[in-house]
Amino acid sequence: MADAQVLDVLRFYPRIYFACHVKHVRARSTEYAISDRDSMLLGHLGAETPWNPGELARHMGVAASTMTETIDRLERHGYVVRSRNGREAELRITPLGAEAMAATSILDAARVGEALARLTAAERKRAIEGLALLASAADRMREEVAS
Repeated sequence: MADAQVLDVLRFYPRIYFACHVKHVRARSTEYAISDRDSMLLGHLGAETPWNPGELARHMGVAASTMTETIDRLERHGYVVRSRNGREAELRITPLGAEAMAATSILDAARVGEALARLTAAERKRAIEGLALLASAADRMREEVAS
């Protein structure tokens, strides 16, 4: 891996973050009834790539019991779905959870949309494909570490 490529990611990601980041006041009393930590958890989940609850708890630095309580609450709201793959539990975000996450994300959806609108259709496609590739590699890395 070329060190210059690593430095490019380290350089480019914060520029996106700072341009699109907004401070949110999140509380369980908001429309989506989720906290900062809930929103962060939803941001980790994908519809296709599941997380194991124990692995997610370790990753987020919380106790398994805290994660269980959080997942139970998010499941009651319809934001996550828990399924089994053999003996392992798997978590995925639901469409309603994706809506709640987008509304409470650290990245403002409108600002991300505005940045994407400044690209041509072909550039948007390349940008999303690039992010998807990097996210997919990160998912594979996470899966390998968990094995």
